[in-house]
Amino acid sequence: MDMNLPPVEELRRVDAELARLDARRAELLARRAWLLGVLYAPAGRPAVPPFPGVAPRPETSPRGAQNVLLTLGGTLLAVAALAFTLVSWGSMGIAGRSAVLLAVTSAALAAPAALLRRGLGSTAEAVGALGLVLTVLDAYALHRVALPGTDGLGYTAVASAVLAGVWGGYGGLLRGLRLPLPAAVVAAQLPLPLGALAAGGGPAVVAWAAALTAAADVLVLGRPLRGEVRITAGVSAGVLTAWALLTGAGLSLTDPWTGAPLLLGCAALCLYAARAARPAAWALALVAGLALVAAVAGPVRAALPSEWAVPVYVVCGLALAALWRPVRAGWIPEAVRGGFGLAGGVVAALGVLWALPPVLVGLLGPADRSAGLWSGSHAAPVLADYPATAALVLLLGAVAAATAGGPWGRWGAVALGWSLLMALPVALELPYAAGIAVRLVATAAALGLAARPGGPAHERPEPAPEPAPEPAPARPEGAWGAAWTPVTAGPVVPVAPGALLAWTGLAAGTASAVSALLLALDVRAATFGVLGVLLALFTAVAVLGGGAVRETAAGAAVLAAAGLVGAGAAAAGLPAATAGLALLLVPAGTAALAVRVRSVAAEATGVAVGALALALTVPRPAVLALALALGGVIAAATALRAERRRAASWTAGALFLAAAWVRLAVWGVTVPEAYTLPVTVPALVVGLLRRRRDPAASSWAAYGPGLAVTLVPSLAAVWSDPHWARPLLLGTGALAVTLLGARFRLQAPLVLGGTALVLVAAHELAPYVVQLVGALPRWLPPAAAGLLLLAVGATYERRLREARALRERLARMR
Repeated sequence: MDMNLPPVEELRRVDAELARLDARRAELLARRAWLLGVLYAPAGRPAVPPFPGVAPRPETSPRGAQNVLLTLGGTLLAVAALAFTLVSWGSMGIAGRSAVLLAVTSAALAAPAALLRRGLGSTAEAVGALGLVLTVLDAYALHRVALPGTDGLGYTAVASAVLAGVWGGYGGLLRGLRLPLPAAVVAAQLPLPLGALAAGGGPAVVAWAAALTAAADVLVLGRPLRGEVRITAGVSAGVLTAWALLTGAGLSLTDPWTGAPLLLGCAALCLYAARAARPAAWALALVAGLALVAAVAGPVRAALPSEWAVPVYVVCGLALAALWRPVRAGWIPEAVRGGFGLAGGVVAALGVLWALPPVLVGLLGPADRSAGLWSGSHAAPVLADYPATAALVLLLGAVAAATAGGPWGRWGAVALGWSLLMALPVALELPYAAGIAVRLVATAAALGLAARPGGPAHERPEPAPEPAPEPAPARPEGAWGAAWTPVTAGPVVPVAPGALLAWTGLAAGTASAVSALLLALDVRAATFGVLGVLLALFTAVAVLGGGAVRETAAGAAVLAAAGLVGAGAAAAGLPAATAGLALLLVPAGTAALAVRVRSVAAEATGVAVGALALALTVPRPAVLALALALGGVIAAATALRAERRRAASWTAGALFLAAAWVRLAVWGVTVPEAYTLPVTVPALVVGLLRRRRDPAASSWAAYGPGLAVTLVPSLAAVWSDPHWARPLLLGTGALAVTLLGARFRLQAPLVLGGTALVLVAAHELAPYVVQLVGALPRWLPPAAAGLLLLAVGATYERRLREARALRERLARMR
């Protein structure tokens, strides 16, 4: 290599030489691998040289291909043996047939031993599986040839027992085979159930046989056996136990004294299995708890009337769930107590669901009204197949939830207690007055919970303490110690008990209040009484509560007051318009109370009631004018408060103006300027004085109301006036206002005056434009429109710039 080259050129040559050497080395290694394959390849297999630079990639592993071939071979042999046994059986004599099956079976069962000694485990498994299949065929052949008159079920039971023993012994001798022992476990599941069927046993006997077989499987689970044997035994035990449980559950409904022992036996089996199946101990305890409830409740239910069936199950479920409470009870493992607690909770929850229809009927039934308001007739609720014991179920659930404690326990007690009160009128078929009273009691209790001390209004958030490391829980001792596994919980999110109960009480109280009011609408006196009670209750919550609960209660109180006023107007026989005037008392009251008690919800509800009152007076314009004026007075009074001054003052002005217009229309006035100018002049003077005292005041606040009082009614009169005097005078006045606004750079006079001037000009030119359009050829308007579009398009940018400048000049005006 030339050492006199520049360093850059020499480095390039060195890199190129190294790359060439790497390529040559890779080529030589590939050739070496091919040569080794030629030397050590089996005879008859051609050696194909690899492609240069490409390494062959196998698509399956040798072991995988081997297993596929062995499985296919064993399957084909089994099919051939089955075909020989079933189809070609009659072509040979008894001796030949027996000799063939015996020879083939013996060879298939003996061959795995030799194969295992040679290290061919997979082949031994395939041949051993074939031998197991052949033993089944031998058993079938024996029945067809030697014992054709025996009962099929009985023979199958005995044959499965013999096969289970033979396969178990065979698997014990050849421990290298993995299939015989699980197959023996599967065969062992059949003798007892099939034997019970062969003996003519009923469903209970067969279920007992399945349970005993499952118990044997559980014993296998407790022994140190291979994983496949334990899995097979566990699956078999689960299937047979489920069969026995379903049979016992069905018998507990038809023959409780027969089904109860079976359910108890299955429960004991599940509890014993929980020792061996530690991950599933909790689920097994849940199944055992459900079986215990069904076993105990079934005979008791049969001894009582049918309406007591659900309460009996609920009592048994709650008694089982009570085992969750003794946390320090070392004689019951935690996993079992957890499963029992959930089982009892599931039973109680199902009972509560059964008892919900009376609650819904009690809540929504009053809405199903067959007669008019204050008719004195009451629609009888239709509730079939739900006896009075539904209320007892709700009571038991409420007591259990209260006993459980904790935020969710208290919440459940509140919800179920309220549900009990709502269901009582229907479940006990209480009279009308008692039904209203119970609903009002439910409302009072729920709202009292919403406003109780310690709720959201009285709680102060505290910083969450740092979580301290918890010591590892101690493992219980005894036989259950091996089945106990501590459960690691995730992060616990704290629940605010006050807010939860307050919102629950408010929602429940509102729902029962609506139900009571709907029922009270049947009788006039009841309507007034219920509305009065609701007004007092919601007012108390608004005073004692806090936050959003307080606001919601305040709005409901305003609605109750509006209902009282409306009911009073209806009882007095007042027409709708007069009733609307009476409803204005509600927004007036909320405006007066707002001076001392600030509530946005109450004020908003008062405004909504005021809008309803105005809507009721629309059919009578004279009454509407009075209602608008009264609304303006209320808004003006509200404007005395600093935080409401801006919105309330504009609202008051609009209402006063609308009242004046409606009154002028009622009087048939055709010259509105006689009434608007006396208002405009002082308003403009007041605006001028305000601008002198406060130069920063907007022209809209100073001059806008005064100018609008005259310009707007005059524009409305111009468009209906065929004469020329009013348009001329209004146009002149609008022009003067526009010029003054431009001279003193005031936005409100410029915009209002200019708008009025344009509208007056449009009114005056409209007839001539119509005549001109009628006289022009039809092609002229499209042509003119096209030219206009071209002109606008050509000067678009300049017009935009001018419009932007005009907008900036207007923005600089006051």
